[in-house]
Amino acid sequence: MSKRMLLMGLGLALVLAAAPAGAYVETPMLEAQVKDGALPPVDKRLPAMPLVERMSDTGRMPGRHGGELRILMAGSRDVRLMVVYAYARLVGYNEKYEIVPDILEKVDVEQDRVFTLHLRKGHRWSDGHPFTAEDFRYFWEDVANNVKLSPTGVPAQLLVGGERPKFEIVDEHTVRYAWSQPNPTFLPYLAGASPLYVYRPAHYLKRFHERYADAAELNRLARSFGQRNWAPMHNLLDNQFKNDNPDLPTLDPWINTTKAPSDRFVFVRNPYYHRVDAEGRQLPYIDKIIMNVADSKIIPAKTGAGETDLQARYLRFDNYTFLRGAQKNHDFETRLWRTGYGSQIALYPNLNARDPVWKTLNRDVRFRRALSLAIDRHEINQVIYYGLALEAQNTVLPESPLYRKEYADAWTKFDLKEANRLLDEIGLTKRDDRGFRLLPDGRVLEVIVETAGESTEQVDVLELIRDSWAQAGIKLFTKPSQREVFRNRVYSGETVMAVWSGLDNGIPTPDMTPDELVPVKQDRLNWPKWGQFYETKGKSGETPDLEPGKELMALYNAWRKAPSREERARVWHRILKINAEEVFTIGIVAGVLQPVVVNRNLRNLPDKGMFNWEPGAHFGIYRIDGAWFDGKAPARTAAAGGLKGNTP
Repeated sequence: MSKRMLLMGLGLALVLAAAPAGAYVETPMLEAQVKDGALPPVDKRLPAMPLVERMSDTGRMPGRHGGELRILMAGSRDVRLMVVYAYARLVGYNEKYEIVPDILEKVDVEQDRVFTLHLRKGHRWSDGHPFTAEDFRYFWEDVANNVKLSPTGVPAQLLVGGERPKFEIVDEHTVRYAWSQPNPTFLPYLAGASPLYVYRPAHYLKRFHERYADAAELNRLARSFGQRNWAPMHNLLDNQFKNDNPDLPTLDPWINTTKAPSDRFVFVRNPYYHRVDAEGRQLPYIDKIIMNVADSKIIPAKTGAGETDLQARYLRFDNYTFLRGAQKNHDFETRLWRTGYGSQIALYPNLNARDPVWKTLNRDVRFRRALSLAIDRHEINQVIYYGLALEAQNTVLPESPLYRKEYADAWTKFDLKEANRLLDEIGLTKRDDRGFRLLPDGRVLEVIVETAGESTEQVDVLELIRDSWAQAGIKLFTKPSQREVFRNRVYSGETVMAVWSGLDNGIPTPDMTPDELVPVKQDRLNWPKWGQFYETKGKSGETPDLEPGKELMALYNAWRKAPSREERARVWHRILKINAEEVFTIGIVAGVLQPVVVNRNLRNLPDKGMFNWEPGAHFGIYRIDGAWFDGKAPARTAAAGGLKGNTP
């Protein structure tokens, strides 16, 4: 089935399922406001065709309204994670990692070039203002194409070979984006954990835009925000993903009502949210979410003390035993989900290292293979992960339709004899009096692995690698630094080797971009200058000058132009095979278990799941707007009360 037919079919299914079995049910929290006339009744707040969440289709059950859910975060900037967890998108992934309409009623796709987006008639922003094509026009004309607000031009995600889309308003509830070439990444970008926003609440932002307001008054207002003029003020107030402006209308299920700085953020239900259950209850079920801020180091302890109802962030696998013990005295249970990284921890030899000796060595595939063969993954798995992880390279996971065992197993067998043979073949035969090999210029072969200094888990794994590498005559040192310093050193070529997590998306489908495995981004730690060259269109960085790198770039371009899912899968497999053979990154273990702490009375969260950023948006793919407290809900359940307005 083509993507066009799939999306159209799903869109049609959502339309046909749009009417619940009975009348809509008013939310108890909002009854007083409806009675007083402060809010319209629920049937007037919903779109004409709301999205009906049929819980039974995903093994969930219809719930009831009410309750406050507590979560713990490490700083004010973590309010953005409510945008991730809430996961309201124009289109989004379902639990099968298929893209389906969400905020949109449906999408028509023609040859991966023309995308017609159909909005839900009657859908409203959280302040009650209609959500229409005007919100898309405002973004395109007044934000993306305004040099003061977007000095670098339209978002790179909207460019195909440098070509901008043709944007068209079809009618009040329909917009269209068209390119002359296929753009297979458009819908995945819209569905992302950190999504591409191609719309804005125009009615709110126009008052801060020079095209619609008096310039002198705007500049006076800007100074009150600590900004020099209207443009930075507009950008300050227009951060849908950062979620840091309580006055900015939203389409999310909960609205942030607290300005930073604060150690407690309160999110209340959006009375105009577009989803309902099959029995006519408007989602979300839960009235409020309370985000308490604490130091990340004590979040596991506070979790164990029962101070959260849903927690995974800032918890690690080595917290599991403590949490299992603590749950005996508190009202929660600790579940174990899989993580979706291609590798929990991976080493990144820098092919763009500034040191000429190390640059040559890192570019020799025999050296990269020898490093991989000299790692005892079984020992690491047993000692650090109790034998529960997958010993594999940094590649796609078994849950991906692109998985092949040969990719995961490539150069992972612990084989010191072969590792030493490869190192000898390279010419690294001279050793010092302690048995460590010497570089061609006489220096000891000391691999300095730089870290962001944030993970004791990385340190523990590197200690075990240090021992096995020593048996191959390789000395390993670790060098921690702050994250920003760490990244800048990698980008500049000062770093010889870095350690980080592996692929962010270890569960891709053929329709998802392979950009993590090709040199198109500077933040890929194994080829930062190649990625910078692509991102800057050749203005800085270095062009790929190794044949496998050149082939990967050609394959990436072929994937973007591929006319079918089958052809995209073929390209994907060639990219995966090259990465496996070349060992551009060195994976250790994958599928590490993630503790997920859940209040015992909280329903509709799976016992087993995938905790993944992209795709999946952590909890987002499991639709936490459908989570609810059963009859034993905590005493802190929110009473009916007022809703703080989100307009100035």
